[in-house]
Amino acid sequence: MKRKKKFKSLKERYPPSEPCSCEICRSYCIRPGWWTVEEASQAIKAGYGNRMMLEISPEMTFGVLSPAFKGCGGKYALQGYAHNGCNFLKNGLCELHGTGYEPLECLYCHHLRKGLGRKCHADIEKDWRTPAGQSLVKSWIEQIKDGVYK
Repeated sequence: MKRKKKFKSLKERYPPSEPCSCEICRSYCIRPGWWTVEEASQAIKAGYGNRMMLEISPEMTFGVLSPAFKGCGGKYALQGYAHNGCNFLKNGLCELHGTGYEPLECLYCHHLRKGLGRKCHADIEKDWRTPAGQSLVKSWIEQIKDGVYK
């Protein structure tokens, strides 16, 4: 008799790494990592909606809410802002660190997990390709248009 495979959540598959301030790990902080859909929803409820940006897939088939580049909060992610880094990175430290609102991708990435960040990113992308993910994106867009996030 075969046993059913237990589904592991993204948080179970991608546990947080140990904090590290080496050059490699700090470099991950420049490009904002992605939240899961649930994490982004919680971050919005916590008041971070105005510090998010909408990243659109290259095929333009889905969107992802992520921490914004500095100067890009409440907007579409634009390459022109990418050099500014993550808007939560202040004086080399993450403002979200220790708050419970850190993106899963940020918590997981670490110099000891070389090459595994791509798998984590791809699995978070799948989470955003769901009806729940796209519903959250649509809700965020409406709230941005209505001026909810100031």
